[in-house]
Amino acid sequence: MSGIGVIAASGQPAIAQTFHTLVVQPTSFCNLDCAYCYLPDRRSRRLMTARVADACAGAIEAQGSGYPVSVVWHGGEPTATPIGHFLDLLAPFESLRQAGRMGHEIQTNATLVDRRWCEVFAEYGFTVGVSVDGPAALNRNRLDRAGRSTHGRTMRGVQALADAGLEYSVICVVTPESIDHVDDLVDFFAGLPGCRSVGFNIEEQEGAVRLPVGEDFAYRFWRRLVQRRTAGERLRIRDLDRLADYLAAARAGRVEHGPYEPIPTVSWDGQVVLLSPELLGITDAGYGDFVVGNVLAEPITVMLSRAGGLRYVTEFVDALNDCSARCGFYDFCRGGQAGNRYFEHRTFTVRETNYCRTTRQALVRATADHLNDLGGTP
Repeated sequence: MSGIGVIAASGQPAIAQTFHTLVVQPTSFCNLDCAYCYLPDRRSRRLMTARVADACAGAIEAQGSGYPVSVVWHGGEPTATPIGHFLDLLAPFESLRQAGRMGHEIQTNATLVDRRWCEVFAEYGFTVGVSVDGPAALNRNRLDRAGRSTHGRTMRGVQALADAGLEYSVICVVTPESIDHVDDLVDFFAGLPGCRSVGFNIEEQEGAVRLPVGEDFAYRFWRRLVQRRTAGERLRIRDLDRLADYLAAARAGRVEHGPYEPIPTVSWDGQVVLLSPELLGITDAGYGDFVVGNVLAEPITVMLSRAGGLRYVTEFVDALNDCSARCGFYDFCRGGQAGNRYFEHRTFTVRETNYCRTTRQALVRATADHLNDLGGTP
């Protein structure tokens, strides 16, 4: 299995040799300066070249898989890319998109989204994700480089999407400042025009020096969300939907775990890291730069075939095996995230992280306790 190893409990290959998701960085620049941001190069205005985009499209072509690949335009802030240049980056993918072999996604702070961007999203069939942390009072970590609020600009972008008839999902970072404001958050997102769902990311330790959210606070947060859901809240909440889907599959005996998604992430200049987009641009004395290769030199499938030679990949596989053998949450959690292991502990070998406790374990415990109180079966 290319030397990457297997998950001992199932005998499945640990890391897939093909990818469902390809994260690409059209620019490393971001026009915001969020308090919790981890990106090291967000002031640099470097742009991906058409050659790199062409090589990314070629990587999908070379893979020859039977499923469509999601190409996720990430950053930096992807809409900080000049729109004409962005269209040049989309061109190499168009024949694949027309053939149903890939689709575009974008994660944006929406401050630069206007009618022209909405036209691009519509023409190329983008799935749009917006990053916003709630109403203005709870969005105060998302500032521009002058320290000014960005909430009004994001709301103008959201309105532009709605006016264009484009639905979008939201990612909300739940911070120590907002963790006790569940109802304010849900009411805000339920009222956003065009918002089809929200995913709550409990603030993670990813380079920023901030106090982490405690497990007890996270438990109360999730429990209130579950209460809102069972009381009839219609807002789709990604995290509760994932758990509900897992529980339904478990009851039907249909829980199947394939190999871990490698999540190749391509920088503006073609460098590729695996397992976690957050590793892009990071250099560590022990691990180096986490780069497995460059798409201008070879296909991603070739990089994946030798990933077992990378220290951080082999350590992550060992940690997954430890999780599968010892953690009762593994079936749902699937072993946490590589980036969280590294940023919290500067190693990939640790079994449990604060991310595990606040985002997976607290969610499961809160749901089980609420359903037990209602007399149901979790």
